[in-house]
Amino acid sequence: MREMGGDQVEEAVAGCVAALRPAVDADWAGVKAGRLEWNCRETAAHIASDLIAYAGQLAGRAQQAYVPFEITLDGTDDGLDPADNPGILEVIETTGALLAAAVRTAPREVRAFHPYPFRSANREGFAAMGIAEVLLHTHDITEGLGLAYEPSAELADGVLTRIFPHVQPGPTPWSTLLWATGRGDLPGRAPVTGWRWNNNLVIPAGRLTLQGISPAAARDLRLGGDGGFAWIDGGPFEGTREAAGMLVKAYEAGVHRPEWGVFALVRTEDGRAVGGMGFHGAPDDDGRVEIGYDLVEAARGQGYATEALGALSEWALARDEVRSLFATVERDNVRSQAVVSRAGFTRVSADGKEFAYELRG
Repeated sequence: MREMGGDQVEEAVAGCVAALRPAVDADWAGVKAGRLEWNCRETAAHIASDLIAYAGQLAGRAQQAYVPFEITLDGTDDGLDPADNPGILEVIETTGALLAAAVRTAPREVRAFHPYPFRSANREGFAAMGIAEVLLHTHDITEGLGLAYEPSAELADGVLTRIFPHVQPGPTPWSTLLWATGRGDLPGRAPVTGWRWNNNLVIPAGRLTLQGISPAAARDLRLGGDGGFAWIDGGPFEGTREAAGMLVKAYEAGVHRPEWGVFALVRTEDGRAVGGMGFHGAPDDDGRVEIGYDLVEAARGQGYATEALGALSEWALARDEVRSLFATVERDNVRSQAVVSRAGFTRVSADGKEFAYELRG
């Protein structure tokens, strides 16, 4: 699986600079950037500010707060000259290089603080956020300056499938990203007036973390890849691949809610994935949601499923829209029956092949 990484950050920045360079002699401060309230010069400074802010968050491993950076291009009392337009492009290139370096050097399991929506992001998340800022604000500036600009479909799709998992794919990735951020229209869809991106949810679970699987990772898992995770021998198990396929179908249908999707079970000691666990969809009108899981064979019998199921159940039952959890286990799967029982589930019914279990909040 190809991750969103330093190469993609550099590609986005190079596309930005190439698109804006033909207009370096224009008055960027006197032209409004697309639909924004900022002018083109302010928007370019904002791109650079975000790039260095994300690089700082990730490199510094910030855990409690988001520390914004604001780049000033107008000169100060220390005698520095204001940046001209070619200088602004150099600042964007420099800050882009810093984010690319931070993404490349951050271990996969490192997460740093970002408020939206689950209070953290990994290196792919920060790369995707930085790329989104570059693509979208380059669009704003070129719209104001009357320049042509369209990034690669692969970059736009990478942003959508990492941090816009709640947005149904449209005719093209770029037109979908513009619509999802209030910058364009799509046939049959209402205009967007407010939006947020959505980094993956991570839930601590004792010796594990439950890491939300993005549509990009689910696509790869469905096709036989590793989804960007380092699996122990024999993984992922077939149930995880089937669940990934269900996630992709929900995403393509526009009904995927990432917090009610699929999670990889990742050991904290070594960052290796040992299984998958998640929901069969969002809670129904009665507040009932079904849960399922599997483990790589080499990870079974070590208590991982019990720890993960307990943590995910606690997280789910703390949500206002959930009243009960539901799970089905085959009659001959004694181990799994023990797992759900230890997690607090009670057997409520049986048929010829399965037992049904429930946990109420």
